[in-house]
Amino acid sequence: MTDDREMTVVEHLEELRKRILWVLAVFVVALIAGFYLAGPLIEYLKQEPIAEGVPIISLHPSDALRVYVQAAVLIGIAVTLPVALYHLWRFVAPGLRDYERRGTLYFIPAASLLFILGILFGYYIVFPMIMLFMTNLTNSIGADPNYGIGEYFGFLFNTVIPFGVLFQLPIVVMFLTRLRILNPMRLAKMRRYAYFVLAVIAVTLTPPEIISDILVTIPLLVLYELSVWLSRIVYRKQLKEDEEWEKEYGYQTDEALQ
Repeated sequence: MTDDREMTVVEHLEELRKRILWVLAVFVVALIAGFYLAGPLIEYLKQEPIAEGVPIISLHPSDALRVYVQAAVLIGIAVTLPVALYHLWRFVAPGLRDYERRGTLYFIPAASLLFILGILFGYYIVFPMIMLFMTNLTNSIGADPNYGIGEYFGFLFNTVIPFGVLFQLPIVVMFLTRLRILNPMRLAKMRRYAYFVLAVIAVTLTPPEIISDILVTIPLLVLYELSVWLSRIVYRKQLKEDEEWEKEYGYQTDEALQ
């Protein structure tokens, strides 16, 4: 009995290792492709109205390489995310019921879409507000707003990427609710502590500017409340499915006994 249990654990660990290797392989390929796509992406970002009127210069010989790597990593993450979620779903799927397996599969495109929406939200809404504030603050002290290309794009990516991650919160909560790890009652009881933890996470993920911290913290708290609401929907549906399953199972059991 012990050997069977240990063998099962070893098999699960081996499967997990293979899936991680698959995800890493896809990320490496996507990263290589990202270097070819980084040039057009950087050129597009430089020509956007957000960057107009702001001279961008190179202050270090490695600035261009750093920007290319950052852009390539962003592309690699965006391409690899659905693959990573698919392998995560395949890993946990054997422990789910059929309807739970089908339900959790829909989280993959939803999570990918939310990641892209988070990036777009950060770039088109939050980042222009921060740049406007910073540029006006620079002008107010009589300095010319000349930004190094490495610092500019580093600030850009550090601002928008956290939004792609933070927008995953509803999907993560719904997924964990589907797995019966979380439920809306537990989330409601955790609200005070969750707010504190999410605020700390927001401050950690954002650049060291108070405006960025606030602009990330507030949407994150809103996303948490949205997650509680979605968890409640999933939980109610889960209770209904359990009730129907128990009725069907009980009927089949009585029939089998006869």
